[in-house]
Amino acid sequence: MSTVSEKPVLIRFHQVSKRFRLNRQTTRTVFDLFTRLLRRRKPHEFFWPLQEVSFALTGGVTTGIIGENGSGKSTLLKLVSRILEPTSGVVEINGRVSALLELGAGFHHELTGRENIFLHASLLGLQRSQINAVLDQIIAFADLGPFIDTPVKHYSSGMYARLGFAIAIYVEPDILLVDEVLAVGDESFQRRCLDAIHRLQARGVAILLVSHSLNQVLTLCDQCIWLDKGTLVAMGDTKTVVRRYLAAVDEAMAQQLLDDNSRRLLADGADAGHAPGTLGLPRRWGKGPLQIDQVQMLDEQAQVAWSFQPFAAVAIQLHYHATQPVAEPLFSVLIHKLDGHYLWGSNTLEQPVAALAAGSSGELTVNISSLALTAGRYNLSVAVYCQPDPPYWRNPSDCHEKLYEFQVVSDDEIHGDLVMAHQWRQQLPAVTALPAAPSTANAPAHALSVSAS
Repeated sequence: MSTVSEKPVLIRFHQVSKRFRLNRQTTRTVFDLFTRLLRRRKPHEFFWPLQEVSFALTGGVTTGIIGENGSGKSTLLKLVSRILEPTSGVVEINGRVSALLELGAGFHHELTGRENIFLHASLLGLQRSQINAVLDQIIAFADLGPFIDTPVKHYSSGMYARLGFAIAIYVEPDILLVDEVLAVGDESFQRRCLDAIHRLQARGVAILLVSHSLNQVLTLCDQCIWLDKGTLVAMGDTKTVVRRYLAAVDEAMAQQLLDDNSRRLLADGADAGHAPGTLGLPRRWGKGPLQIDQVQMLDEQAQVAWSFQPFAAVAIQLHYHATQPVAEPLFSVLIHKLDGHYLWGSNTLEQPVAALAAGSSGELTVNISSLALTAGRYNLSVAVYCQPDPPYWRNPSDCHEKLYEFQVVSDDEIHGDLVMAHQWRQQLPAVTALPAAPSTANAPAHALSVSAS
């Protein structure tokens, strides 16, 4: 009875934490040093980029690491490469590690590219004969031409990336660490890098990839780790983890939009009175007798929200008050992309509202049955006029110009600015029935014979 052997574990983290001490004290002069010695010493402050992280990675698996800036991604890679040691917990590494962590890391700036190949590879444990065996391949992949014999201190960021990646993939690593290096370089270099990664995957190399390009993570990675503020939030199937991460980002952005929109409305006095065409958008301007007190977007449950799915039912609600009688009030709403491109607008010119008495207040709602926008962020503008002012609408009583932001989120990739409900229907032409084949049941035996000559 044969048994299938499991892939060996190359990387194992068990309750790993890393702590750095924050040194906020600055000593610039002798007097500062003397004062610091006499002062009561403050307790040290610490920062934990990783806290009790545990996981295990086997060979032949490519793992993406995602998270916001400062979530601990680069610290994790530095622990794997042994640049850092954990404050607590256990890190087990089984195999040769090749790392691309920072541009220029591991290079001696006074040495040439060729000399750095020998230096870098020898630090990874290769003998000179082993380095000579792959030297030409490294030089060819780096594509530095005559600059291979130039000190690397004169290299551009793209040249650093090409040389570092070439060394990393040709020293036969068991574990490859890549930290945002694929973002550097032209299209040709990035394609060669991706081809090289595919070859390493086929060879059974464990790859850890840190990238802010979620498309790159989805394309290259078999599984994914999501870090947030130093803790491991999720690990598993790449699509599942990325979808959870995006949902959390969308929720955080929705809360930020809610806070920002409320803050902008409260700061109405700072920009009130600005003339149209002035810089400083978003802004509120207009000091007429009819004012908008509050603007809200509501979801299908009539809850305040600034984040929606395509085709969602949305309501825009305006609260207003009038200090003088207004015979023909007119309200309008507009939606723009963040780059200023105008997408949609509506007003009450064709659906008039009732005249307003002095001191009156009220609420006005425009219902959008299906929000036909693709995923992205948008500006919402609202305005009110004491009388119709076409065609340029230059004299609002109160205008909230691009004062609010909302977002549309979707798991599906939709191109363009608008998404329209639609359905494809195919109607195939009628197929003419073929004549039935003649029966061979009663055919003579020789009619079925085939000559072997």
